[in-house]
Amino acid sequence: MQKFGEVLSRWERKELSAQEAGEILGCSERQFRRYRQRYEEDGLAGLMDRRLGKASVKRVPVDKIAWMLGQYRTHHMGWNVKHFHEHLQRQYGFEWGYTWTKTQLHAAGLVGRSARRGPHLRKRPRKPCIGMMLHQDASRFAWLEGAGDLDLVVTLDDATGEIYSAFLVEEEGTVSTLRALLEVFTAKGRRAA
Repeated sequence: MQKFGEVLSRWERKELSAQEAGEILGCSERQFRRYRQRYEEDGLAGLMDRRLGKASVKRVPVDKIAWMLGQYRTHHMGWNVKHFHEHLQRQYGFEWGYTWTKTQLHAAGLVGRSARRGPHLRKRPRKPCIGMMLHQDASRFAWLEGAGDLDLVVTLDDATGEIYSAFLVEEEGTVSTLRALLEVFTAKGRRAA
């Protein structure tokens, strides 16, 4: 409010345009004019956020929340939230979202929070012996100038990281996989099981 007072006085002295005043306050020129009008009509009280202390018009009625929780407790205990929410939408025309439903069920203690998933790529020790595990991957890129995008198919050993096979193909698939295996087995032999 103090900042608004300073900006308003600068605007009144014609040091700032309405657009510049709005930029300083972090709002549009139009919003600055609204604030100015509210200030002239109601003083500092007119600048207060009028939404504070009022319930949102989008707020779900308490009886609907109680009904939804009652449905879960009496008829659907043990269902996962997604199935329960879809059932309510299908059977009763339930209007509120999945996330809201889940939040209400969590708050009521009717469903637990799911365990946090681990990292996508977990570190694991390399295989102890050469040839125990091979990795094969392909990356699409314009590897050669003027050739367009090609797939680079690489086969390597897990234990050492040594590359056994690498070549470019139009598109990775079964044929490229079998070609890579043929190259590896020809050069390194096949390990006995």
